[in-house]
Amino acid sequence: MKPDLSVRIGKMVMKNPVTVASGTFGYGREYAEFVDVAMLGAITVKGIRLEPWAGNKTPRMVEVPGGLVNAIGLQGPGVEGFVREDMPFLRRLGIPVIVNIWGTSVEEYAAVAARFSDVEGIGGLEINVSCPNVKEGGASFGTDPRKVAEVVRAVRSRTGLTLLTKLAPNVPDIKVFARAAVEAGSDALSISNTLPAMVIDVEKRKPVLANKMGGLSGAALHPVAVKLVYEAAQTVTVPIVGMGGIFEPADAIEFLLAGATAVAVGTANFIDPSTPIRVIAGIEDYMARHGIENIGKMRI
Repeated sequence: MKPDLSVRIGKMVMKNPVTVASGTFGYGREYAEFVDVAMLGAITVKGIRLEPWAGNKTPRMVEVPGGLVNAIGLQGPGVEGFVREDMPFLRRLGIPVIVNIWGTSVEEYAAVAARFSDVEGIGGLEINVSCPNVKEGGASFGTDPRKVAEVVRAVRSRTGLTLLTKLAPNVPDIKVFARAAVEAGSDALSISNTLPAMVIDVEKRKPVLANKMGGLSGAALHPVAVKLVYEAAQTVTVPIVGMGGIFEPADAIEFLLAGATAVAVGTANFIDPSTPIRVIAGIEDYMARHGIENIGKMRI
């Protein structure tokens, strides 16, 4: 019997457990000539705030052993630009669209969520809490469980869409943050975001990135993310989307064994756009070989 790859995350039903990580797949059209985007279980697009945002100055990405350090700065077209320019294409795919949202205040997060609630074709919102809270001196929302809960609660009050909260890895105890997000109304969790990092050019004696610091993604992040997913899955019962360093099917399978319901391919998309499709096929082959009927029975 062919394995059942379908999964449910909140109100969203995905035909397979593979999506892409926000910021690594543009808005879908950028990859459409290289891969059949409609084969994905869902598509997660770049971060959107209320108004257009230019992001950071260049250079804003550098390759390092085991991954990338980026400081793109969440460049995006804003809600109206995204809805006008990108949603017509995304709606035609026939798969759930997950929009990563962010803001620099709790009020902005809530306003973005409210605006997307009326947009046809959007299946869920991924709340990026690794953003600076300008009202409190620029500290990240995601490093304080009370602030995480405040943001989630505000977003929850403005939308009935499925909510996924994207947690940061650089916290003392992921379990505390997972509980805070779920208790505030998050339907699922995305684990995890990038790790804060820095690269210095030793000859020029200055940081490589214009922003000085950025986020580390790629293979180096993978074991860290697997551990975080495992811990969170022992703590909460909501679905978890595992992400971080997925380059081969085995990497995705690790997340599923650790307790994830679905996975997101990120940095690998820059190297081989077919990676998500290979991962889908690899998961199906693994399940068939091990006699696993559905994704829910993979967890160790």
